[in-house]
Amino acid sequence: MSDKRVGVLALQGDVREHLAALGDAGADVVSVRRARELDAVDALVIPGGESTTMSHLLRELDLLEPLRSRLASGMPAYGACAGMILLSSEILDAGVAGREALPLSAIDITVRRNAFGRQVDSFEGGVEFDGFDEPVHGVFIRAPWVERVGDGVQVLARAAGHPVAVRQGAVLATAFHPEVTTDRRVHQLFVDIVNGRR
Repeated sequence: MSDKRVGVLALQGDVREHLAALGDAGADVVSVRRARELDAVDALVIPGGESTTMSHLLRELDLLEPLRSRLASGMPAYGACAGMILLSSEILDAGVAGREALPLSAIDITVRRNAFGRQVDSFEGGVEFDGFDEPVHGVFIRAPWVERVGDGVQVLARAAGHPVAVRQGAVLATAFHPEVTTDRRVHQLFVDIVNGRR
């Protein structure tokens, strides 16, 4: 069992799937929708979804600045797809003014939204992941990719020549959706990061 409580930002996206995957990985896991719930967790997963909508909801629910503050103070975080976009320090093609995706600056990367194309361009395939003996099954849905990796950022996986999984300290991000597969290794990696085991 996990020593620390992991929250899943429950504004949009594969919330239930991340809750289940983290539970399978041994985490004490809860949903997070309010600042007081954010205060009660030791780490946070930001699921996929629509990054501009999630940014809007973070503002509307007065979660944006509390979340930025927790991340700046070193809270571990994992972002999948839209979560990767939001955790980044710079977003290319962020959207229209007033409805753009807002970077939380938790990991020193520049991401491009929808880099692999539109919904019809979504795809699945094996992805070699640093530290895993076998490839992970990558599910890419309107996925981003990383265009710039800052100092101290480790590239864990690539697809089409671009980084699609990265880590900087206690922050992990993937362009794909491991939560919709039965493979729990990415979630286990994050739980181990949260608990200081990796």
